[in-house]
Amino acid sequence: MLSIDQFYLLLAAFLAYAGWRNLRQHRYAHAAFWGLIALLFAGGGHVLRASKAGDPLPAQFAGAAVIALALLATRMRREPQDEAPEAERLASALRLGHRLFLPALLIPALTILVVVVGPHVSLGGTPLFASTGLTLTGLALACTVSALAAMVVTRQRALQAADEGRRLLDTLGWAALLPLVLATLGGVFAASGVGEAVASLVSMVIPADSRMACLLAFALGMVVFTVIMGNAFAAFPVMMAGIGLPLLVQRHGADPAILGAIGMLTGYCGTLLTPMAANFNIVPAVLLGLDDQYGVIRAQAATGLWLMGTNVLLMAWLCFR
Repeated sequence: MLSIDQFYLLLAAFLAYAGWRNLRQHRYAHAAFWGLIALLFAGGGHVLRASKAGDPLPAQFAGAAVIALALLATRMRREPQDEAPEAERLASALRLGHRLFLPALLIPALTILVVVVGPHVSLGGTPLFASTGLTLTGLALACTVSALAAMVVTRQRALQAADEGRRLLDTLGWAALLPLVLATLGGVFAASGVGEAVASLVSMVIPADSRMACLLAFALGMVVFTVIMGNAFAAFPVMMAGIGLPLLVQRHGADPAILGAIGMLTGYCGTLLTPMAANFNIVPAVLLGLDDQYGVIRAQAATGLWLMGTNVLLMAWLCFR
């Protein structure tokens, strides 16, 4: 049975390889950083099982590792990484043409296929995919298949794929972890009661009997929290617990699936507006050598605002039908 645990081990192996390569180049902070993350991914299942069994020690070790990662991040420096000469890359792109897009297009297609068909596929009466985390398992499988497809299309060795992945990882540096860390932060906020506090504040400020007022508060809250925390994954549990479920779904009868889908997209409008989403908005500016480090945000701000308004209209039209 395929589950996300197998892909976590595969990811841990790749991160360990990235750490080993950095160690050989005497980039000790980078090596320790990726090596620690590899250990966390490889041992995550053990930590979870130990925590459920009442043993806090593995979780404490994991917490110490996270603190060590924060300290190591201050020692990491972005440095130019060796890559193929520009002329060689251009010649390869011209030779491969539009086939280069095939591996990237496989990722969403295979993910959707696993989510839709996966629950109905079994071997000898045993389900092929674990029922929990099916979307994440589908995404991980799609990325693995896409990497294999890229090797077939480009006729490169598996080690070349690992080297290029490691080069991109080192180019991004600690910012590569921001989506994961910020999503975790959203869970922490929700568990600590921030959602309930938001709900009480909203009830004091806006008329809770007006579904349009609640919808606007939900949409603006998704954008504002995303701007503050840098990722819609962090904002979603807070706003859904504070406004989405109690006011829009339970009180006004909004469709939770439509509200969740478009609400998450509304949050990503905030991602287009904030430097807190460093891996999306600041790192690309550095990689492209832009004079204005906020140039990416300035270019996409209008799109984010127009999309936010469009999403509000879509939720008002579709959620309450």
